[in-house]
Amino acid sequence: MSPRDIPAEHQALASPTPSPARPRPSILLLVAMTGLGPFTMQIIIPSLPAMAIALAVPYATVQLTLTLYLAGVAAGQLVYGPLSDRFGRRPLLLGGLLLYLLGTLAAVLAPSAGFLIAARVAQAVGSCAGLVLGRAMVRDSYPREQAASVLGIVSTAMAVAPMIAPLLGSTLEESFGWRASMLACLAFGLPLLLALWLRLPETLVRPAPLPGLAGLLGAHAQLARLPSFRAFAAATAFSTCVFFAFAAGGPLVVIGTMGHSATTYGAAMMLISLSWMSGTFMTARFAARLGVMRMIELGTLVTLGGGVLAVLAALLLPPSLWAFFLPMAVVAVGNGMTQPNAIAAAVSVRPQLAGTASGMVGALQMGAGALMTVAAGLTETGSGLATASWMLVGGLGALAALVAARRAGGA
Repeated sequence: MSPRDIPAEHQALASPTPSPARPRPSILLLVAMTGLGPFTMQIIIPSLPAMAIALAVPYATVQLTLTLYLAGVAAGQLVYGPLSDRFGRRPLLLGGLLLYLLGTLAAVLAPSAGFLIAARVAQAVGSCAGLVLGRAMVRDSYPREQAASVLGIVSTAMAVAPMIAPLLGSTLEESFGWRASMLACLAFGLPLLLALWLRLPETLVRPAPLPGLAGLLGAHAQLARLPSFRAFAAATAFSTCVFFAFAAGGPLVVIGTMGHSATTYGAAMMLISLSWMSGTFMTARFAARLGVMRMIELGTLVTLGGGVLAVLAALLLPPSLWAFFLPMAVVAVGNGMTQPNAIAAAVSVRPQLAGTASGMVGALQMGAGALMTVAAGLTETGSGLATASWMLVGGLGALAALVAARRAGGA
C-alpha cells in the first residue's frame, strides 16, 4: 500500500517514505519558482506612495495593487492544486509562468491605475503556480518530517527574493520610475521559464481522477471536513496575516509619517527577510528532530510575542524606524518556524490530494492576507498603532489554530 492509498487521516499523517525512484526537483529551481510570487508582490510596495502621485489616484487605490494581487494568488491556488493532481505539476507550472509574463508586460505598459490593477491580478494568478506546485512537488518527493525540512531549506533560500525586492524596487523607482520594477520582473521571469522548461521533472507519480467542477469541489470539500487540515491551514493563514498587516501599514507609517525615503524602507525590510531566514533555518535544522508540532508551537509563541511587542512599542515608545521594525523581525522568526511546518502538516493529511491541499492552504493564506491589508489600510492613520493591533490579532488567531490542531490530534 502506497501513501496515496492510505484513507485514514491519522494513517496519512504518518506518511511512509516514498519510493527512492520518485523524481526530486532541483532545490535551486524550487527556490526560484516559489520566490517569484513574493518577489513580484513586494518589489512594488515601497513605490505605492509615488505611484499614487504618478497615476493621480488616492493611496487607497494603488494599495489595491497589493490587495487584489493577494486575492489573485488566493483564487489561482484553488485551481492549480486540484488540476495538478490530475494533469501533473509541470504543465500547470509552465502555463502559469507564461500567464505571469503576459501580466507583467501589461503592467509595464499600464496607462492607468485600473489597467495596472488588472495586470497585477494576472501576474498574481500566474506567479502563484510556482508557490502552490512547489509545495506539492516537495510533498510528492519526501515524507512529512523530511518535507518540513526541505520546505525550511527552500524558504530560507527563498527569503533572498523578498529581502532584495523592496530595496531593488525602491532604488529603481527613485532612479527610473515605478515601471522599472515591472521590467525587473520580466528580467527574472523569462530565464526562469526557460530553465523550468529544460530542467524541471514531473513529480506526480499517480494522477488522481478529478472529473469536472464537481471533482474540484469534492476534493476541496474532502479536505475541509478534516479538523486537522483546517487547524494547520488556519495556523498558516493567521501567522501570515501578521506580516500582511505590517506590509499594508508600513509604507504609510515609515514614508508618510516618519518621512523616510522609499529606499530606507526597502533597506529596513531586509531585516525582516533575514529574520525569516533565521526561523526557516531553524526549521531546516530541527524539524526532523523535534517534530512538526513542536516547531509550530515554538513558532506560534514567538509570532504572538512579536505582536505583543508591536502594540507595546506603538503605545509606549516615540515613533522610530527601530521601534516599528524590530517587533516585526521577531514575528518573522516565528513565521519562519510556523509556516513551513504547518504547510508540511497540512499537505500530509491526505497525501493523495497534496496538490489540492497545497492550493487550499495557499488560498487561505493569501485570502486572509488580502483581508488584512484592507483592514490595516482602512484603519492605519500613520501612527502605527492600528498596524500593530492587527499584527496582534493575527498572532492570537495563530495561537487559537494551534490549540485546535492539538485537539484534532495533529501530532
